[in-house]
Amino acid sequence: QVQLVESGGGWVDPGGSLNLSCVASGPIVSVTDMDWYRQPPGNKRDLVELVARLMTESKSFYYKDSVKGRFTISGDNAKSAMYLHMSSLKPGDTGVYYCRFAQRGHSDTWGQGIQVLVSS
Repeated sequence: QVQLVESGGGWVDPGGSLNLSCVASGPIVSVTDMDWYRQPPGNKRDLVELVARLMTESKSFYYKDSVKGRFTISGDNAKSAMYLHMSSLKPGDTGVYYCRFAQRGHSDTWGQGIQVLVSS
């Protein structure tokens, strides 16, 4: 079973930047969407919010309003990898970030989650 390995999280001052990476241990096929979700502090795992999406077929993007202009999602289908560049970080960006590959005809593949803490 393919596993996703996330990296790049940690603690940063408000206004700082972080780059998250999500790399699969093997090939992920029939990818339709690459997503980053966030679980805010105090929320249960099933109450994650979609932060950014790369729709691979249309090559279009979705960003949650609060991160527009600050976050950039990118992906590499050939490497089964996705990335999230986060800048001008705010305390409200704090949470556990999960990557997800949505696949046609297959179950979605989720990362294990990585902590981001924005605090002075």
